[in-house]
Amino acid sequence: MNIKSSKDLVNEANKHIESLDAKKVKLLCEEDKCILIDVRDIRELWKEGTIKQSIHIPRGMLEFWLDTQSPYYKADKFNGDKKMVLYCALGFRSALATRSLKDMGFKNVANAIGGFEALKSEGLPIEKKEKK
Repeated sequence: MNIKSSKDLVNEANKHIESLDAKKVKLLCEEDKCILIDVRDIRELWKEGTIKQSIHIPRGMLEFWLDTQSPYYKADKFNGDKKMVLYCALGFRSALATRSLKDMGFKNVANAIGGFEALKSEGLPIEKKEKK
């Protein structure tokens, strides 16, 4: 069986999406021009925290929460004027997620290069995520 590797999928996705470095993401946050979306697993948030004021959407639910036809649609979480910037731990899952949103028709969406680690290193504020 000949399958594409996850690395190949990420490289392919990166050719079709907008990618922003941590400095640019921080600037967009400071100017209130983006919505940060953390697509990591909830256990990662419990362990490491999340970027303050980001929205957590688990990778497996992203397309469903943003699809107006889905019973899981979360209309109250998004402002259409702001760029949606997705991140994961290092930027690989979020690259695939960003590509998926582009394929759905979203235009104002980007991936944060280097993910949570890069954003944290750039000085974006971190907050704990408590178990409920």
